[in-house]
Amino acid sequence: MIRTGVEMFADRVDAGRRLAARLRAMAWSDPVVLGLARGGVPVAREVAAALAAPLDVAVARKIGAPGRPELGVGAVTADGPPRYHAHALARLGLTPADLYVDCERERAEARRRLLLYRGGRDRLPVAGRDVLLVDDGLATGVSAEAAIVALHAREARRVVLAVPVSAADTATRLSARAEVVCLVTPARFSAVGEWYDDFAQTTDAEVLDLLARVHRE
Repeated sequence: MIRTGVEMFADRVDAGRRLAARLRAMAWSDPVVLGLARGGVPVAREVAAALAAPLDVAVARKIGAPGRPELGVGAVTADGPPRYHAHALARLGLTPADLYVDCERERAEARRRLLLYRGGRDRLPVAGRDVLLVDDGLATGVSAEAAIVALHAREARRVVLAVPVSAADTATRLSARAEVVCLVTPARFSAVGEWYDDFAQTTDAEVLDLLARVHRE
């Protein structure tokens, strides 16, 4: 269900509502919605509300190149195997073994953030269920890929990666690991934020507030 086109989203709430409209037309079996923290959580909130499905959070941490932490070459979740961007590793002359220390540091941070976001609540079970992993967009997609692999390990019945916008090659690559529902795959893509009028960073406080409100409801 990858779709090409050009359109802008006002903000993550607008993107979530438009994504939810597409997802509502699909058939689901005992669905659970996971927002990829942090920016995917406001999008996922709208999807969960539209599907009357429970909402939880997923965390995948970027693994940066040695000495260049801003250059993401992979990602890891709290309890899944790391995923690396093969072309980036080859270009930098790196192997996964070179990044072991960085990987374990980010894994520890992913665990810390999950504890923070869940506030002592148990994670929602996914075994045998349809899982919608929602993010605000995909560039390289390594964080989403790490989260998908972890969900398969938890025996999800079906994993659907749902995003408002994605680089076309990333959406195609990830479709080998999960169903991909994407509203926009622009021919020219350099950054997710280009496709939003308001792409202000989502804070920890906002994630905590959204999850707390959903839990109360």
